[in-house]
Amino acid sequence: MIYVIGDIHGCLEPLRRLIAQLRLSEADELVFLGDYVDRGPDSKGVIDYLLTLRGRYTFLMGNHERMFLDFLQGKERALFLYNGGIATVESYGGLSRIPAAHLAFLERLRPYHETQDYLFVHAGIRPGIPVQEQDESDLLWIREEFYAYSGRYPKTVVFGHTPMREVLMDDDRIGIDTACVYGNKLTCLILPSREVIQVSNPLDMYSRTTPLSRGV
Repeated sequence: MIYVIGDIHGCLEPLRRLIAQLRLSEADELVFLGDYVDRGPDSKGVIDYLLTLRGRYTFLMGNHERMFLDFLQGKERALFLYNGGIATVESYGGLSRIPAAHLAFLERLRPYHETQDYLFVHAGIRPGIPVQEQDESDLLWIREEFYAYSGRYPKTVVFGHTPMREVLMDDDRIGIDTACVYGNKLTCLILPSREVIQVSNPLDMYSRTTPLSRGV
Protein backbone atom coordinates (compact mmCIF):
# COMPACT_ATOMS: atom_id res chain seq x y z
CA MET A 1 0.00 0.00 0.00
CA ILE A 2 0.96 3.64 -0.38
CA TYR A 3 0.45 6.07 2.49
CA VAL A 4 0.46 9.79 1.64
CA ILE A 5 0.76 12.66 4.12
CA GLY A 6 -0.14 16.26 3.34
CA ASP A 7 1.22 19.62 4.42
CA ILE A 8 2.76 19.60 7.92
CA HIS A 9 4.00 23.21 8.31
CA GLY A 10 6.01 22.78 11.49
CA CYS A 11 3.25 20.90 13.36
CA LEU A 12 5.40 18.21 14.95
CA GLU A 13 2.99 16.80 17.52
CA PRO A 14 0.14 16.15 15.04
CA LEU A 15 2.70 14.47 12.77
CA ARG A 16 3.88 12.19 15.58
CA ARG A 17 0.31 11.26 16.46
CA LEU A 18 -0.54 10.53 12.84
CA ILE A 19 2.51 8.34 12.22
CA ALA A 20 1.73 6.42 15.42
CA GLN A 21 -1.64 5.41 13.93
CA LEU A 22 -0.16 3.93 10.76
CA ARG A 23 0.55 0.21 10.53
CA LEU A 24 3.26 0.17 7.90
CA SER A 25 4.72 -3.08 6.61
CA GLU A 26 8.13 -3.37 4.99
CA ALA A 27 6.46 -3.44 1.59
CA ASP A 28 4.45 -0.24 2.13
CA GLU A 29 5.59 3.17 0.94
CA LEU A 30 5.04 6.52 2.65
CA VAL A 31 5.01 9.64 0.49
CA PHE A 32 5.20 13.16 1.94
CA LEU A 33 3.85 15.94 -0.30
CA GLY A 34 6.06 18.77 0.98
CA ASP A 35 5.61 21.93 3.07
CA TYR A 36 7.33 20.55 6.16
CA VAL A 37 8.36 24.04 7.30
CA ASP A 38 6.98 27.54 7.98
CA ARG A 39 4.10 28.93 10.04
CA GLY A 40 3.96 26.21 12.70
CA PRO A 41 6.07 26.23 15.86
CA ASP A 42 8.62 23.49 15.17
CA SER A 43 9.90 23.27 11.60
CA LYS A 44 13.28 22.12 12.89
CA GLY A 45 11.64 19.39 14.94
CA VAL A 46 9.64 18.17 11.95
CA ILE A 47 12.75 17.72 9.82
CA ASP A 48 14.63 16.16 12.75
CA TYR A 49 11.79 13.66 13.07
CA LEU A 50 11.56 12.90 9.34
CA LEU A 51 15.28 12.15 9.28
CA THR A 52 14.76 9.40 11.88
CA LEU A 53 12.25 7.49 9.76
CA ARG A 54 13.37 4.22 8.24
CA GLY A 55 11.74 2.31 5.42
CA ARG A 56 10.36 3.22 1.99
CA TYR A 57 9.92 6.98 2.27
CA THR A 58 9.62 9.54 -0.52
CA PHE A 59 9.89 13.25 0.31
CA LEU A 60 8.62 15.81 -2.19
CA MET A 61 9.49 19.49 -2.47
CA GLY A 62 6.87 22.02 -1.41
CA ASN A 63 6.76 25.69 -2.30
CA HIS A 64 7.80 26.53 1.27
CA GLU A 65 10.95 24.42 1.01
CA ARG A 66 11.74 26.16 -2.28
CA MET A 67 11.26 29.55 -0.61
CA PHE A 68 13.47 28.42 2.29
CA LEU A 69 16.28 27.34 -0.06
CA ASP A 70 15.96 30.57 -2.06
CA PHE A 71 16.11 32.56 1.17
CA LEU A 72 19.28 30.78 2.25
CA GLN A 73 20.80 31.64 -1.14
CA GLY A 74 19.90 35.30 -0.69
CA LYS A 75 16.97 35.28 -3.13
CA GLU A 76 13.45 36.63 -2.47
CA ARG A 77 14.16 36.88 1.24
CA ALA A 78 11.08 38.98 2.00
CA LEU A 79 8.80 36.42 0.32
CA PHE A 80 9.99 33.64 2.63
CA LEU A 81 9.72 35.71 5.80
CA TYR A 82 6.29 37.07 4.84
CA ASN A 83 4.91 33.59 4.25
CA GLY A 84 5.73 32.07 7.62
CA GLY A 85 9.51 31.84 7.38
CA ILE A 86 10.11 33.78 10.58
CA ALA A 87 8.73 30.84 12.56
CA THR A 88 11.13 28.52 10.75
CA VAL A 89 14.19 30.65 11.52
CA GLU A 90 13.12 30.95 15.15
CA SER A 91 12.71 27.18 15.46
CA TYR A 92 16.42 26.82 14.63
CA GLY A 93 17.49 29.57 16.98
CA GLY A 94 19.05 31.48 14.08
CA LEU A 95 20.33 30.79 10.58
CA SER A 96 23.79 29.80 11.76
CA ARG A 97 22.31 26.85 13.66
CA ILE A 98 20.68 25.05 10.73
CA PRO A 99 22.29 21.56 10.66
CA ALA A 100 24.05 20.43 7.52
CA ALA A 101 21.84 17.33 7.51
CA HIS A 102 18.77 19.56 7.20
CA LEU A 103 20.25 21.46 4.27
CA ALA A 104 21.06 18.16 2.56
CA PHE A 105 17.50 16.96 3.18
CA LEU A 106 16.08 20.10 1.55
CA GLU A 107 18.36 19.75 -1.45
CA ARG A 108 17.35 16.10 -1.98
CA LEU A 109 13.60 16.76 -2.15
CA ARG A 110 11.97 15.52 -5.34
CA PRO A 111 9.65 17.58 -7.59
CA TYR A 112 7.18 14.70 -8.05
CA HIS A 113 6.79 10.95 -7.63
CA GLU A 114 5.07 8.69 -10.12
CA THR A 115 3.79 5.12 -10.01
CA GLN A 116 1.80 3.10 -12.53
CA ASP A 117 -1.52 4.49 -11.28
CA TYR A 118 -0.71 7.69 -9.39
CA LEU A 119 1.16 10.96 -9.67
CA PHE A 120 2.19 12.60 -6.40
CA VAL A 121 3.03 16.29 -6.45
CA HIS A 122 2.91 19.20 -4.04
CA ALA A 123 0.57 21.62 -5.81
CA GLY A 124 -0.56 20.02 -9.07
CA ILE A 125 0.25 20.02 -12.76
CA ARG A 126 -0.46 22.20 -15.77
CA PRO A 127 -3.14 20.36 -17.81
CA GLY A 128 -2.06 18.96 -21.15
CA ILE A 129 1.68 18.96 -20.43
CA PRO A 130 3.61 15.70 -19.79
CA VAL A 131 4.89 15.52 -16.23
CA GLN A 132 8.51 15.41 -17.38
CA GLU A 133 7.99 18.79 -19.10
CA GLN A 134 6.17 20.54 -16.27
CA ASP A 135 7.60 23.82 -15.00
CA GLU A 136 8.74 23.59 -11.37
CA SER A 137 6.76 26.71 -10.48
CA ASP A 138 3.55 24.92 -11.50
CA LEU A 139 4.44 21.77 -9.56
CA LEU A 140 4.95 23.92 -6.46
CA TRP A 141 2.44 26.76 -6.85
CA ILE A 142 -0.45 25.97 -9.23
CA ARG A 143 -4.00 26.06 -7.90
CA GLU A 144 -7.31 26.56 -9.74
CA GLU A 145 -5.88 25.90 -13.21
CA PHE A 146 -5.12 22.39 -11.95
CA TYR A 147 -7.80 21.30 -9.51
CA ALA A 148 -10.72 23.04 -11.29
CA TYR A 149 -9.73 21.65 -14.71
CA SER A 150 -12.83 20.30 -16.46
CA GLY A 151 -10.97 17.52 -18.26
CA ARG A 152 -9.58 14.28 -16.92
CA TYR A 153 -6.01 13.50 -15.98
CA PRO A 154 -4.43 10.25 -17.24
CA LYS A 155 -3.42 9.24 -13.71
CA THR A 156 -4.91 10.08 -10.35
CA VAL A 157 -3.01 13.13 -9.09
CA VAL A 158 -2.53 13.30 -5.31
CA PHE A 159 -1.63 16.80 -4.12
CA GLY A 160 -1.43 19.18 -1.18
CA HIS A 161 -0.73 22.94 -1.17
CA THR A 162 -4.33 24.21 -1.32
CA PRO A 163 -5.79 24.07 2.20
CA MET A 164 -9.30 22.64 2.45
CA ARG A 165 -11.58 21.79 5.33
CA GLU A 166 -12.04 18.25 4.02
CA VAL A 167 -10.22 15.96 1.61
CA LEU A 168 -11.02 16.57 -2.07
CA MET A 169 -11.76 13.07 -3.40
CA ASP A 170 -12.39 12.97 -7.13
CA ASP A 171 -11.72 10.08 -9.51
CA ASP A 172 -8.57 11.64 -10.98
CA ARG A 173 -7.45 14.15 -8.32
CA ILE A 174 -7.21 13.91 -4.53
CA GLY A 175 -6.30 16.93 -2.39
CA ILE A 176 -5.12 16.20 1.16
CA ASP A 177 -3.94 19.54 2.57
CA THR A 178 -6.53 19.81 5.32
CA ALA A 179 -5.09 22.95 6.93
CA CYS A 180 -3.42 21.44 9.98
CA VAL A 181 -1.50 24.61 10.80
CA TYR A 182 -4.76 26.60 10.75
CA GLY A 183 -6.34 24.49 13.48
CA ASN A 184 -7.93 21.78 11.34
CA LYS A 185 -6.44 18.32 10.59
CA LEU A 186 -3.36 16.53 9.34
CA THR A 187 -4.32 13.88 6.81
CA CYS A 188 -2.89 10.57 5.62
CA LEU A 189 -4.39 8.96 2.51
CA ILE A 190 -4.04 5.20 1.97
CA LEU A 191 -3.96 3.88 -1.59
CA PRO A 192 -5.47 2.10 -3.38
CA SER A 193 -8.29 1.85 -0.81
CA ARG A 194 -8.63 5.67 -0.50
CA GLU A 195 -9.04 5.28 3.24
CA VAL A 196 -8.29 8.48 5.15
CA ILE A 197 -6.64 8.72 8.58
CA GLN A 198 -6.62 12.12 10.28
CA VAL A 199 -5.52 13.74 13.52
CA SER A 200 -6.90 17.02 14.76
CA ASN A 201 -4.88 20.09 15.62
CA PRO A 202 -7.12 22.30 17.81
CA LEU A 203 -4.66 25.21 17.82
CA ASP A 204 -4.52 27.70 14.97
CA MET A 205 -0.76 28.10 14.92
CA TYR A 206 -0.61 30.86 12.35
CA SER A 207 -2.78 33.97 12.09
CA ARG A 208 -4.29 34.63 8.69
CA THR A 209 -5.07 38.26 9.41
CA THR A 210 -2.39 39.36 6.90
CA PRO A 211 -2.98 38.50 3.24
CA LEU A 212 -0.44 36.03 1.85
CA SER A 213 1.42 36.62 -1.38
CA ARG A 214 1.36 34.12 -4.28
CA GLY A 215 -1.13 31.94 -2.44
CA VAL A 216 -0.49 29.96 0.73
